Amino acid sequence: MISFVREKIKTFRFVRHDFDAQTGIASLAYAFDDGEALVETVQFPGAPFNLNSQQKTAAEQALKLLHLIAGVSYYKAAVPPEIRIESGDIDTGTAQFLQTVYENGLGEFAYRNGLNLRGKIQFPHSDETQTVAGSAGLKQHALVAIGGGKDSLVSIEALRAAGINQTVTWIGSSPLIKACAERTGLPLLNIERKLPLALFEINKQGALNGHIPVTAVNSAILVMAAVLNQSNQVVFSNERSASYGSIIPGTGEVNHQWSKGWVFEQAFAAQVKKYVASDLNYYSLLRPFSELAVARAFANIDRYDAHFSSCNRNFHILGEKPAQRWCGVCPKCHFVFLALAPFMPKPRLLNIFGRNLLDETEQTAGFDALMEYQDHKPFECVGEGKESRAAMNLLAASASWREDAIVARFVREIKPMLNAEELAIAPLMQADEQHGIPSTVWSVLRENF
Repeated sequence: MISFVREKIKTFRFVRHDFDAQTGIASLAYAFDDGEALVETVQFPGAPFNLNSQQKTAAEQALKLLHLIAGVSYYKAAVPPEIRIESGDIDTGTAQFLQTVYENGLGEFAYRNGLNLRGKIQFPHSDETQTVAGSAGLKQHALVAIGGGKDSLVSIEALRAAGINQTVTWIGSSPLIKACAERTGLPLLNIERKLPLALFEINKQGALNGHIPVTAVNSAILVMAAVLNQSNQVVFSNERSASYGSIIPGTGEVNHQWSKGWVFEQAFAAQVKKYVASDLNYYSLLRPFSELAVARAFANIDRYDAHFSSCNRNFHILGEKPAQRWCGVCPKCHFVFLALAPFMPKPRLLNIFGRNLLDETEQTAGFDALMEYQDHKPFECVGEGKESRAAMNLLAASASWREDAIVARFVREIKPMLNAEELAIAPLMQADEQHGIPSTVWSVLRENF
């Protein structure tokens, strides 16, 4: 058993990373001070992998990047003052990239634990510049991350319509994600990630806990998978709303989904092209669009109504999961219901959720938070306040929705305080030119949207 006394820990160590091409298992080892290593494994299906020299080099660099990013799950347990990298030197640019990921990705964690991490996370680095990556000879193929919610399904169908070969990819053993993935009828890739039991043990011994930039970790896993499968695209489904956090009085902006945002996407994509493979593209297919634009696109697809769920309680490692696909009381359920309501026939939406959340007065505070009325935006992957206000305003003009309790209250109490600009829907439905989508994909995608 690992002995863990957080207050006494001075150093966090990246001990080693290994990959067995015969079994497809990557091992990532970390430790505190001189303690026993905590080792997690990631198993990539398809072994044995026969890679040429360029692909082997790319895989080694992808594994190194994965080791460094996945370390955030362990570092946060004690946030010690010193970081030591024993698995190979990194250059100044990589150190700065990692500092940005850890500082911002742990923003909510720091806020909830009363910590100030700004300027305190320092990655040791060499003054020598790492060798820049060349082409790995990857083929035209996309690994598309699926999370079981509406966004990834919109991306999958958009790529299908564009005629782009894709493999639907997910990490872990969620039955819900598996069912959604199988429903696509496309090739599937399920990657297994095993956290060490010792990590849960040190949590019992007083480790700090909280939200980590899980999308950053999953992105690094998929980059490794793309090299092993010789695919030249890793596609996520993060819309532009993900770039904006919650405004906390006295604190400033804290973004729960920072690693889904544009700043992370740009930095990570550049890191991959520079150090892993110059022909590997990492991007979010939905970056140009608001949550409402994505919801409108999803409303035109009905093949997943009985399969998808954006309720995060389905995906918690520990704790009770909802009996149905939607708990109906969390911020994600509130927002998805509100975002889909203007674009979907009411009976269809009620059939998906099994209830009318907008006619339940006890849910009022949750919808207020989404609109940033008397509260800040929830620490969840939800749209901006202006999107929720615009969606509610559309419902206020709908004969199907305007009599429901929460919509009627919006008309009485909130709408009179807002001007037309604060309720406008048109700007939210326009595509943004700020994205990393390859031009050949974007030209087709934009037509479909």
